Amino acid sequence: MGEDTWLAERFEQERPQLRAVAYRMLGSLSEAEDVVQETWLRLARTDTTEVDNLAAWLTTVVARVCLNTLRARATRREDPLDVRLPDPVVAEADADPAHAAVLADSVGLALLVVLDTLTPTERLAFVLHDMFGVPFEEIGALVDRSPAAARQLASRARRRVRGQAPTPDPDLARQREVVTAFLAAAREGDFDGLVAVLHPDVVLRSDGGSARARHSTVLTGARVVAAQATTFGRFSPFARPVLVNGAAGVLVSAAGRPLSVMAFTVTGGRIAAIDVIADPERLAALDLDR
Repeated sequence: MGEDTWLAERFEQERPQLRAVAYRMLGSLSEAEDVVQETWLRLARTDTTEVDNLAAWLTTVVARVCLNTLRARATRREDPLDVRLPDPVVAEADADPAHAAVLADSVGLALLVVLDTLTPTERLAFVLHDMFGVPFEEIGALVDRSPAAARQLASRARRRVRGQAPTPDPDLARQREVVTAFLAAAREGDFDGLVAVLHPDVVLRSDGGSARARHSTVLTGARVVAAQATTFGRFSPFARPVLVNGAAGVLVSAAGRPLSVMAFTVTGGRIAAIDVIADPERLAALDLDR
């Protein structure tokens, strides 16, 4: 086997892990794929004879490219009032949960929303250490900080995540029961039933993009969200269960055209977060019209 063939096969073995790192860093499926492709190009231009641990080297390259992307985003100073949700990873409700792609991208949308509020270096430290076990010595080298400073970055990020990102219940069947109860209450216009399945501090985030700007909103509180949810009832005939980032979700479509993807974060048997993507351009890119 030639060196180029061996290198290509090794890269393909690492691709799911590299894509998972990039997705968690960026919250964008297309950008994650671009980062992985850029990493391959850099590998092809590199003399790997002195690379002791190829997997670690590739992870480092992915992290560095992602860090540059996050810093460029911060420089652009995008409007903080815009509701821009991360890209969802949607799979059929009966998909095998052991499927590599589902597992690789099973971090919830609610968590990705919180990660978007971190500084680029905080996000890198948290993702690499807490999600992938990269030592702080390596993280510090990436951001030109000491290992102790890198540890502090991860610690600050961890506190933010714990304070703002609800931890989903691990039982997927139970998640689906709660979501089904929510949809039934919405269909029946049962306000009290809706409040009962919503966490008191539930957050509803909706991203309609530029085409559906009036659908972009953030609502908080069970009664406020329940009042809005009663309007979902008319869409219930067009809703079907799916997995969104490995958790219970719903795809709403009509005449073969996707109208929205709804991700639910169920914690303690109640819905703590609802993330809705209704942007036609992004829905079309997800190839959901099936």
